[in-house]
Amino acid sequence: MEFALTMSNHAFHRWMVRCMTAAGGPAMSPLEVLIVHLVNHRERPKTLADICLVLNIEDTHLANYAIRKLVGHGLVRQGRKGKEKTVAITPAGATLCTRYAEVREALLVQAARQTGIDPAELSRLSSLLRLLSGSYDQAARAAAAF
Repeated sequence: MEFALTMSNHAFHRWMVRCMTAAGGPAMSPLEVLIVHLVNHRERPKTLADICLVLNIEDTHLANYAIRKLVGHGLVRQGRKGKEKTVAITPAGATLCTRYAEVREALLVQAARQTGIDPAELSRLSSLLRLLSGSYDQAARAAAAF
């Protein structure tokens, strides 16, 4: 199972990066792709804490570095909400996310539908992966105190 998770993780990262390139985006890391999509989600500014919480990022400096790169590409902009820094999508970032969705639909979603996998089964698999993620997080905390 863990080998399958490793292979899936690497394939997913490769896919995100190549899909973003195909959508016309700049060279980006998988984390940058995830952050730009998260910031675009619901078109509301996000704090660094929001981003790290949702993406389960422990090292905030990694997210900060990715955000700085995205700002440099003109895909997100930084602002403030009280004392907290926020990150919001730019029009260029929103356009890129839309284009990514179009490429994803054409290349991945259509192919996945043709496999005949039941959408309910994919939903169940998603739930199991979230459950496993929590188990790994709990085991990691236990291992740190072992």
